[in-house]
Amino acid sequence: MSAWAYTVSVRSLCEFTAKRGDLDRRFTPSATALEGQAGQLAVLARRSPGYETELPLEGLHGHLRVRGRADGYEADVNRLEEIKTIRGPVELIPENRRALHWAQLETYGALIAAERGLAELELALVYVDADTQRETVLRQTLTAAALQAGFEARCVQFEAWAAQEAAHRAARDAALSRLPFPLGELRPGQRLLAEAVYRAAANGRCLLAQAPTGIGKTLGTLYPLLRAMPAQGLDKIGYMTCKGTARLTALDALQTLRDASPGLPLRMLTLVAKEQACEHPDKACHGAACPLASGFYDRLDAARAEAVQAAWLDPAAQRRIALRHGICPYYLGQELLRWADVVVGDVHHAFDPHGQLYGLAQSQGWKLALLVDEAHNLIDRTRDMYSTQLSLARVREALAAAPVSLRAPLRRLAAELVDLGRAQSSDYEALTEVPDDLAEALQRVNTTLGEHVQNHPLDVGPMLQFYFEVLGLQRLLDRLGTHSLCDLQRSARQTSPADAPANLSLLEDDAGDGRDVLLSIRNLVPGAFLKERFEGCHSVTLFSATLGPPDYPRQLLGLPEDTAWIDVPAPFPPEHLSVRVAGLSTRFDHRQASLNALVDLLAAQFAEHPGNYLAFFSSFDYLEQASQRLALRHPEVPQWSQARAMGDAARRAFLGRFVEDGRGIGFAVLGGAFAEGVDLPGTRLIGAFIATLGLPPVSPLQDRVRERLDAMFGADHGYADLVPGLQKVVQAAGRVLRSVDDRGWVWLLDQRYRRPEVRALLPAWWQL
Repeated sequence: MSAWAYTVSVRSLCEFTAKRGDLDRRFTPSATALEGQAGQLAVLARRSPGYETELPLEGLHGHLRVRGRADGYEADVNRLEEIKTIRGPVELIPENRRALHWAQLETYGALIAAERGLAELELALVYVDADTQRETVLRQTLTAAALQAGFEARCVQFEAWAAQEAAHRAARDAALSRLPFPLGELRPGQRLLAEAVYRAAANGRCLLAQAPTGIGKTLGTLYPLLRAMPAQGLDKIGYMTCKGTARLTALDALQTLRDASPGLPLRMLTLVAKEQACEHPDKACHGAACPLASGFYDRLDAARAEAVQAAWLDPAAQRRIALRHGICPYYLGQELLRWADVVVGDVHHAFDPHGQLYGLAQSQGWKLALLVDEAHNLIDRTRDMYSTQLSLARVREALAAAPVSLRAPLRRLAAELVDLGRAQSSDYEALTEVPDDLAEALQRVNTTLGEHVQNHPLDVGPMLQFYFEVLGLQRLLDRLGTHSLCDLQRSARQTSPADAPANLSLLEDDAGDGRDVLLSIRNLVPGAFLKERFEGCHSVTLFSATLGPPDYPRQLLGLPEDTAWIDVPAPFPPEHLSVRVAGLSTRFDHRQASLNALVDLLAAQFAEHPGNYLAFFSSFDYLEQASQRLALRHPEVPQWSQARAMGDAARRAFLGRFVEDGRGIGFAVLGGAFAEGVDLPGTRLIGAFIATLGLPPVSPLQDRVRERLDAMFGADHGYADLVPGLQKVVQAAGRVLRSVDDRGWVWLLDQRYRRPEVRALLPAWWQL
């Protein structure tokens, strides 16, 4: 065995040992990764030809191996540099963050001094302004002995934790290498899935796994990846969910694994949104404002030690431990992300531009493997992450709340939006680019708001939220390409007096004609942003009952060319599900003519096979028409309907009607709350009627979406409408059979389901 037992990055070592004092997460405008690269390039352009960059350095101390990459070394003047790209004055960088930067630079200094036999070294902490590329350089010269003493002190401070972590890792890997499957035997389809997940991890590849309901996908993916963890040297597994309910399923599966292997040394962390964990949402994340931020890093050590011993770190455990030590539960969870083995959370932690899991994995050099549950939702979820909009009404709202110093740039931005709206020939226009005047007005608002939030760091009010919005718009405009649409919409609705701001006089110069104007960046192909994410992970498995055709997620999400595909056979005998196509038309123009026949079919099926059914429609209007017509023609059929706005209690009441051996039809909207993620086994649900193909409504926007996707991938793919529509149909139909013993009926209420191109996108085992 080598002399060292634990490897740590320079950044991790310093973050563990150098952070002290208050939590200071006040918002200060930060540079993006691209701006950080631009800042570094600007610095390098000013350095001498012999300037060395990205120097790999490492050193040993006891059982520690410390390694990292220093930004730059200039041998002519014996100067080592650490380059940080920032926005705004250097003086606004919190003191404890600046201390962390110095600790990193001094650690790199100790490593290069030892490697090259330097007696002393000049250290330069270089802050580069992202907007102006101007440098602010802080310097100090230290002897090699002083640098080495500081390095050794940090290592000594970290050694006990490192020994614990090395022991945990060894115990974890030993236990996982012999981990038994908790339910005795894998089911046939579950075994196929598990083998595919294991192979993907073993080969460092991505996997698309289409696997039907009923085979046990959660355990069928988690178990093999945990077994692969030791052999592949995985640091972390991320179980990412597109909907909150799936997190509970993942936690249940992990608890099943723990119950089957008592004492399993596996740390599980659930990540939640800040608004769910914050104890003081009205306060800034700073020691001067929030009591749980005051002295955060001074009390973190004890809380962290207790948490890793607890190991099962769901939100309740995180809150309990954090409050016992007087620190913020949310930021304790963020710190524990570094030390957890399995992380369960929303997909935004891995795929959002600011996703903490992915960001830390890259900065810390983790070997990360991801599982993405219900992955058919990932395209729409990530489209939202890389889309944004700004309305004239929102600018006016911000203007009404703005201090005097911000009114001029906001008024100009509003005026530019009004002028752009007036210049359009229709209420919807796709833009090839944003006009220069509007772009300049937006940039001015960003600059002015950036200065405002810097000067008012404890302000967590509406101006900060508006700044997030316009900054997000600016950043997406900077990366606008064929992967996204830029468009302008004018609303036909007039502004009512009740909606007008109190100080309307501020807005008279840009009041326009009362119509709202909406500028949008709509991402269509998230793969333009996600490609590097998939490449940065050891492996990613995306699984769902509806992922096909495989080229659809592969191309739209930017998955690697060698991504594997598996279509797991259904566990149900085909005769257990009777799928029938009705010779009706549910096209918008034909709905009134076919409505009587449609509800008569519902009533006939109900009379022949009484039980609970779900009937899915393309819109609430269509749902209400069908519900009313069924009540008129067949009042004997019990029914209940999804409402346009339903809270948790109303949703539970809707599902509560589906009791064992019940009788009735629940009306719902396809793609809504009851079309997926609903488990009604046995006789709680015996059938479904689907009165739509799930196609998006006809509109100028949808025309532009189809044109763009057809141009990128071909007109015969159906990526804009048919494929996502039929995925919703299959998801809805999947509510009927939930176990191998279930039997049921699915009625596809449109004659278009007989077309070959439609049938090709439906499950083969339906035997249409």
